[in-house]
Amino acid sequence: MSRFRFIVPSLLAIGIAGAAYGQISNTSSSPPKIVIPKMERAGIWQAPAGGVQMPLWPESTPLATPDSGDRPEGTGNGTGIVGGRKWHWASYVTRPTMTLYRPKGHNNGTAMLVLPGGGFEVLAMDLEGTEICDWVVQQGMTCAVLKYRVPQVWPREIGKQQRPKVLLGLEDAQRAMGLLRQRASSYGIDPRKIGAIGFSAGAYLVANMSNTEERTYPPADAADRQSPRPAFAIVAYTARMLDDSKGRNSLELKPWVTISPKAPPTLILHAMNDPMDAIRQPMAYALALSDAGVPVDMRLYAKGGHAFGMRPTADPISREWPGQVKQWLHNIGML
Repeated sequence: MSRFRFIVPSLLAIGIAGAAYGQISNTSSSPPKIVIPKMERAGIWQAPAGGVQMPLWPESTPLATPDSGDRPEGTGNGTGIVGGRKWHWASYVTRPTMTLYRPKGHNNGTAMLVLPGGGFEVLAMDLEGTEICDWVVQQGMTCAVLKYRVPQVWPREIGKQQRPKVLLGLEDAQRAMGLLRQRASSYGIDPRKIGAIGFSAGAYLVANMSNTEERTYPPADAADRQSPRPAFAIVAYTARMLDDSKGRNSLELKPWVTISPKAPPTLILHAMNDPMDAIRQPMAYALALSDAGVPVDMRLYAKGGHAFGMRPTADPISREWPGQVKQWLHNIGML
């Protein structure tokens, strides 16, 4: 029996596109596009009530700095409205953090690390971060939102985009997974049931975490001796996977994408009309995982654009994908 399950629901969702998520998909079921001024100010992103924000690395650990120049950390809002509300970002992050949310009531021992997107330029901290945790803790799981180092420029050589040799966000994600495993008993977590969900750039990082245990930084402490590979992976509108130089119908991966048979069970979420990351991006990744013997499920919608978050709208995907994630977690024994 094939390990690759392909499910396409009938309708779709909302999208916001661009590294700064400035576009909203123009679908027949979506409200008219509303553009608001982009605002940015210096300031450290603060977690909403209920979250405990903690440094990711010991203060004494030297960290490679992102491409921030001498700018202080900033916060701001995008130019598009999602679900009738603004969405907010953090950027110029030089000292990453992890914000922990504990379940209220029953704790089933499962945990989820959340990696927001933002094109490796900003981090959509509410739309693809804390709002995801609001749902996660309602399911009896522990949730951790990662504020990883950004921005990081992906260089171009002979007109082609290249992956940075050291990906700062991946280092931060691996460190966060190690901390969750090291502190599992104090957080009420089963270390065998810690997974990750990522959106756009964050989804790319989750795919990286899934396929390697190699770190590009020296161990800081005991947390870095834990496995950085998630026990399950949820990849929402991923990018930077497909080698599109091979022709329109190619499903070959970029040369920097590695696939491991040790990758965890993976669920992929995507819209067929995503204007930022074509549907062949997740299809190529899913097929490569399946060829390696990794169980893969896909939930695809005909429409929806990019970055649909979890805010209820008239578009079905915004209401349906959380339930599909919950069922999938039951299916793989995590709930």
